[in-house]
Amino acid sequence: MSKDNDWYEVIKQKDYLYIIREHLDEIDPRFLTIYTNIYLILGHDKSLLIDTGSGIFPIKPLINELIENRELFVINTHSHFDHRGSNNEFETIYIHDNEVRVASLPFDISMLKDSPKEIVNRYSAIGFVYQPSDNIEPLHDGDRFELGDISVEVIDTPGHSIGSISLLTSKGELFTGDTAHYGTMYLPKRKEFHIILKSISRLKDLCDADIVQEIYPSHEQCPVGRELLDDLYDGISNIDNIWDTKKRNKFLEAWIIEDDNFKYII
Repeated sequence: MSKDNDWYEVIKQKDYLYIIREHLDEIDPRFLTIYTNIYLILGHDKSLLIDTGSGIFPIKPLINELIENRELFVINTHSHFDHRGSNNEFETIYIHDNEVRVASLPFDISMLKDSPKEIVNRYSAIGFVYQPSDNIEPLHDGDRFELGDISVEVIDTPGHSIGSISLLTSKGELFTGDTAHYGTMYLPKRKEFHIILKSISRLKDLCDADIVQEIYPSHEQCPVGRELLDDLYDGISNIDNIWDTKKRNKFLEAWIIEDDNFKYII
């Protein structure tokens, strides 16, 4: 994977929805995650990019090709390194108000220097520091982006981070960011589990109301059904019962606990 056009796997999921997938494990397998899923929604008039990935290869040329002459909005579901890497390729980035300050500053990714993957040497050109977009705009719960024939609503789902959001389209696609996905889930401290459980409950309520048709997480398997939310809510609620099985991970500086569906990083 040495060329820009070999790095991103582009999947046309629907006429108006692209999954742009990259291998996070090829950047650093120590994060215990295989795929990062970036999403592009094409409305009749405007388009919306959900996250900008790792930034190890430019993504804007690919996006420009797909959106053609549409105006583009770019949203970060949160400010972690694997979701904001190409932010500086775009004039304006939208992110939750609670993470505007973080997203407005250069971001140190020197923890990747010790990755066993040689491809991280590409980050030497930027000194292992992400530069921010020139313009960071705040998002709030209930904000809407009108793309023409599709609207996208911002849903506050804190827990994974203080400003984590999910996005719901008028066609029933729910993009959960890192709030919910199968595989390795990064959770807050135990005393803050109630925050992410409340966020998951809010998404479950949308499913119960038949508003959500499919779920598109930012990592691993996609799309999935509401069983993801049920499995994750039950799994987090049960962690106290399996706490004694925890193992320490030195690189992540966290505990790892596993069940049948998830590795929980705490």
